[in-house]
Amino acid sequence: MPHIAEAIESIANAARTGLSASPKTLPPWLFYDEAGSLLFEQITALPEYSLTRTERALLAAHADDILAALKADVTLVELGAGTATKTGLLLRAAAARQATVLYQPIDVSPTALEEACAQLSAGIPGLTVRPQIANYVTEPIHVMRETHKKVLALSIGSSIGNFSPDEARAVLAKLRQQLRPGDHLLLGTDLAPGPQKSVRSLIAAYDDAQGVTAVFNLNILSRLNRELEADFDLRRFEHQARWNAGESRVEMHLVSTCAQTVSLPARSMGRAQTVHFAPGETIHTENSYKFTAESVRALLTPSFRPVRSFRDADDHFAVTLAEAV
Repeated sequence: MPHIAEAIESIANAARTGLSASPKTLPPWLFYDEAGSLLFEQITALPEYSLTRTERALLAAHADDILAALKADVTLVELGAGTATKTGLLLRAAAARQATVLYQPIDVSPTALEEACAQLSAGIPGLTVRPQIANYVTEPIHVMRETHKKVLALSIGSSIGNFSPDEARAVLAKLRQQLRPGDHLLLGTDLAPGPQKSVRSLIAAYDDAQGVTAVFNLNILSRLNRELEADFDLRRFEHQARWNAGESRVEMHLVSTCAQTVSLPARSMGRAQTVHFAPGETIHTENSYKFTAESVRALLTPSFRPVRSFRDADDHFAVTLAEAV
């Protein structure tokens, strides 16, 4: 099917570009095939990974306040929706305020969107779900607009932190093109270490005791093996999480434990590629930027104007409501 061929081509281009770079990189959207999406759902339930629980508690406590601030019925659209487990809190609150609710989840994972559609449609009266399978960074997105309703766009889970500051501003600017003045964005951001949040606890969220995050990170190589017919030996790579204080981010790497050569064949890549690794050389797979109130404001400007911010008592996470300007 053409869309499968296009997806393989995108994966091949990302692998070719990233593994030819110095230092080597792979984009984090490659994590989210079916196996990766399931692994990430497991990560969100780990004791070390408090981000999801903290954000869910904030949404549960303030869903009505967030919707009331828009002063109109809403249509919701979500970037990187996944299985939308937290979004259900906002959708239920919206369904209690208005007769019908349109929800437009956008994600690269068909499996995650199928689960979201099934669970939400069955449990929320008056809800219509119209999913879009797309990489919202590299592909066009379309926001359906209903008459007399404002759009509430969601970027939660601190997924915006996976992008560099310039990339994140570009993502928000692209979203802003689909919105009108008076529409709103709800942005979830994990906060930087401080008096109540240690670097040690932050690193543990990306290097859990059960090793689920390690399997999640290594799955990116498994995906290249499955879909590009590469020959990565996962036993020769180790997961590593690092705190980069200068950039205010946690970095995930895959470290080569020895000198080795990996092949990516021509039939999946357009041309054959051989990748050499020195002992200790890494593939940088993900950044998770951590924010302050000031960096959140800088990120939103000039596309959005912050209206209100909700934080947990321990200052671990923030949910910011911002208006399109």
